Amino acid sequence: MMKETPAIAGLDNLSVLVGGKAGAGIDRSGTILGKLLNRLGYRTFIYRDYPSIIRGGHTFSIIRAAKDRIVAHRDEVDIILALDRETFVHHQHRLKKEGICLCDAREKTALPDPRAFGIPLSEILREEKAPAVMTNTCMIGAFAKATGIDFPPLEKILRQELRKEPELNIKVAKRGYDAVNEVLTIQPLPREVLPLITGNEAIALGLVRGGLDAYLSYPMTPTTPILHYLAGVSREFGLDVLHLENEISVILTALGYAYAGKKAAVGTSGGGFCLMTEGLSLAGMAELPILVVLGQRTGPSTGLPTYSAQSDLLFALHAGQGEFPRFLVAPGDAEEAYYWSALGLRISWEFQIPALILSDKNLGESFFNFDRKLVEDPEAPDLLPAGENNKPGAGAGQDLPYRRYELTGTGVSPLAFPPLAGGVIKVNSYEHDEAGITTEDPRQTTVMQEKRLRKAEYLARALEAVKTVNTYEGEDHGAHAHQTALLCWGSNKGPCFEVGRRLGLKVIQPVVLNPFPTRQFQQALAGVKKLITVENNATAQLGRLIRNYGFQANGEILKTDGRAFSIEELEKKVKEAMA
Repeated sequence: MMKETPAIAGLDNLSVLVGGKAGAGIDRSGTILGKLLNRLGYRTFIYRDYPSIIRGGHTFSIIRAAKDRIVAHRDEVDIILALDRETFVHHQHRLKKEGICLCDAREKTALPDPRAFGIPLSEILREEKAPAVMTNTCMIGAFAKATGIDFPPLEKILRQELRKEPELNIKVAKRGYDAVNEVLTIQPLPREVLPLITGNEAIALGLVRGGLDAYLSYPMTPTTPILHYLAGVSREFGLDVLHLENEISVILTALGYAYAGKKAAVGTSGGGFCLMTEGLSLAGMAELPILVVLGQRTGPSTGLPTYSAQSDLLFALHAGQGEFPRFLVAPGDAEEAYYWSALGLRISWEFQIPALILSDKNLGESFFNFDRKLVEDPEAPDLLPAGENNKPGAGAGQDLPYRRYELTGTGVSPLAFPPLAGGVIKVNSYEHDEAGITTEDPRQTTVMQEKRLRKAEYLARALEAVKTVNTYEGEDHGAHAHQTALLCWGSNKGPCFEVGRRLGLKVIQPVVLNPFPTRQFQQALAGVKKLITVENNATAQLGRLIRNYGFQANGEILKTDGRAFSIEELEKKVKEAMA
């Protein structure tokens, strides 16, 4: 029996770290713990950290639960669930003075810290003839009892999450539950329980909401889970989901789908996107809709394949030979990932341009509460001006021979798909005339280039009706409150918004990065005297981008180690930048 300790205070904001060797089920343990706390009514966030190996090494998850909405993790934790000795050694510095660490009783002698409590995990597994991987199930049971959580809610989640040998898993969890005493009580909150999903799942669901027909990918962390998730629901949503041999095949096949009138999206990371760039340029010239989910990771080259970065912004803006319009968006949480994936697919098709969603591991593989009430209808904004010739499909087949690249005021041509009775639908990677016939005529070349670029102008106008820059003003800390602003993008939204609230700063988050929302960004800067950019790259790429539009950041906080900003780390760096 674990002896009692003083109850841990501060259940308004609880953090639990579970760690062990890769392959020992740490990720699944984090998911179960997060869903357990979420089921109690707490707003929950899960941060995952793992090496690029299948077995061995050290992996951990930090599960944070709070009464208020959270989208970031803290360094300091209340409880450590150490599935091996290394976990406590690596993370002892994180544990609060009044915190506790649960570990195997065999390891307790090597952990003289009075905050560590031994549980007979190995003994229980031996008695139940359970495999070693069920150590985490036993530990989760012990956690539930130590925190005053009833066993039935845990059993329900275990049955949902552990489909292999569920009865043995539940028996082992109950043994762990009975082996400890309650040391603190996590009281359930009587309110709506929100779904707990990853950013990748939000992107996938947004694509389905946008009318996705096909998803194609060659697996690359951190977007591989999108492939797995959509494959699992492909029959339910009538999707084609293809795992092809390389990224060149992926994007060219997706363009074939687009030619046939099927909405296709692809997923990759930086190295795979390099291989896709010629296909991206083909989409630009042939005016074929395509959506690319680009999951950034620490680089260059292979870099740290299972860690995160924001270093592909300028690459995504300029990838592909020649000049052609593109839509580029960087969502910062699950709701934004869902909304902009759906709207991004729609934009790609209405304007017949490539659309890119910039993600990263910190967005894609973290777990967020998803609140559907916070998401607007992605079909609501009117994008193209009224007028028959500006709408995809309008006029197709009415004026034969069909002109695939018919000149219009917006640059968007009527769109048709094979088979077309009495017409030929021609697409061309060479410069071409309105019918898609190859040309090298200088006047025609100029006219068609202007036609393609005209779409960017009308897209920028259309996006004025959409909120493309998010702002948040923290608590009023005096006469100079909000004169300092944090500028962030993508997954840094969560830590920046929380630190901004704590320090009384304004936070500015442009979600759409191309076409850049100049007017909304200018409005967001009202009253700001000092602008500090917060980015996970070495060269302040967003800071460089805004200079192209006449704006200037006069401070920067950069992080290049592949890990997400914690609340404590970012708050310290912000205070230093403000000094």
